Amino acid sequence: MGRKKVVVGMSGGVDSSVAAYLLKEQGYDVIGATMQIWQDEERGMAEENGGCCGYSAVEDARRVAGVLDIPHYVMNFREEFKCRVMDYFVEEYLAGRTPNPCIACNRYVKWESMLRRSLEIGADYIATGHYARIARTAEGRYAVRTSATAKKDQTYALYNLTQEQLAHTLMPVGEYTKDEIRRIAEQAGLPVAHKPDSQEICFIPDHDYAAYIDRAAGERVPPAGNFVTKDGEVLGRHLGLTHYTVGQRKGLHLALGRPAFVTEIRPDTNEVVIGGAEDVFGDTLYCDHINYMGMADLPARREVTAKIRYAHAGEQCTIEKVEEDVIRCTFHRPVRAITPGQAVVFYEDGVVLGGGCIIGQHRR
Repeated sequence: MGRKKVVVGMSGGVDSSVAAYLLKEQGYDVIGATMQIWQDEERGMAEENGGCCGYSAVEDARRVAGVLDIPHYVMNFREEFKCRVMDYFVEEYLAGRTPNPCIACNRYVKWESMLRRSLEIGADYIATGHYARIARTAEGRYAVRTSATAKKDQTYALYNLTQEQLAHTLMPVGEYTKDEIRRIAEQAGLPVAHKPDSQEICFIPDHDYAAYIDRAAGERVPPAGNFVTKDGEVLGRHLGLTHYTVGQRKGLHLALGRPAFVTEIRPDTNEVVIGGAEDVFGDTLYCDHINYMGMADLPARREVTAKIRYAHAGEQCTIEKVEEDVIRCTFHRPVRAITPGQAVVFYEDGVVLGGGCIIGQHRR
């Protein structure tokens, strides 16, 4: 049999570039592929402002492929990205929820679309530069497990991948720290060894989410409304629901003589609920759209560690199924800013068991 063929998703950054290098060193037949996701000429230039997958990202990936002596292609996923990521982002904010576009992009574009295209051209695997590792459980299920460096671990954003996708995935970068990856890139002569990491949402390089939603949704954007207490007392006027997320303190422009935080967003009444710091904490959440990964189902209560956002360190909790597609998560200690629309991801010994989309602190 010949060498196994792997298509590496190359964003033009150091992590995916080193992933391609490591896999070639391991004897794989490596092909580089960069996703074309920008929607127009202006979007394509976003990379100049620090975004990913724009014109200069393609050029950086192509230069790395030249150094590695591997073929490089650009795969057009504009339609999938627009539908699955950009439109989803807008619709979630309009509904009063806070989306996670990176999770959607991973599941439906970087994996579903790229894997399908890669298998069509005869590849055995796809690979990325994520800081995560592939694991097999005692039951034989595929899962992602935490990387060698907690500081860069990206398993939270990968919880929604399927068994089929994981069976065809390689993640070589997960065995290294960021500093080690940069050293490998330097030693291999890769031109992106010291390229800065991209930090923002790639299709909103100026960070102004509300302005982007205004442009995308037009007349459907919710108008200004009231800031209220949990009991309905009006405290002032807000700019529109798309400007706020649970836990937010800055940018409220409320003079109450005490610290004020967003504790709830009520799209039905167009209200933003304000409370004190203590009101931002909760010990129970419900989630739906469950994806089982390291576990095949949840037949009984289970003690796990759960993360409720990318930067959350995780907290011990008890999870139990209360409906076929709804899980209740009860934390041992209150956690800050349980945010509808974000993901909750369940871990056991560093392995992702699964996760879901946060509904809120109460069932609908």
